[in-house]
Amino acid sequence: MAHAPHELGQAGEAAAAAYLQARGYEVLTRGYRYGRAEVDLVLKFGTELLVFAEVKTRSSGQFGPPETFVSARKKELFRQAATHLQEELDWRGDIRFDILALTLLSSGFRVEHFEDAFY
Repeated sequence: MAHAPHELGQAGEAAAAAYLQARGYEVLTRGYRYGRAEVDLVLKFGTELLVFAEVKTRSSGQFGPPETFVSARKKELFRQAATHLQEELDWRGDIRFDILALTLLSSGFRVEHFEDAFY
């Protein structure tokens, strides 16, 4: 089951969105861009929580855990995008930064959800 990296990432994002929707999250947007930053998933949980999620998809665990692939620079861009979107939405509730680490298995994706992963 070979995937090009871009296709694998898209499939991982779709799987992550489905995983979160099944747990009561509402997907507001996928691939939110602000400047040089991109947030994979922006979600709402209830009426009080806005979640910015970075989705990391790997075809195997051989390069170490996917959550270690979020650099300090990426986190800073992520924060800038989140700040901008909060202003755009006039968001007054809480926010959280999550990482979803997906590993491709023969049966589909294994999803690990790290809440409050940074900041």
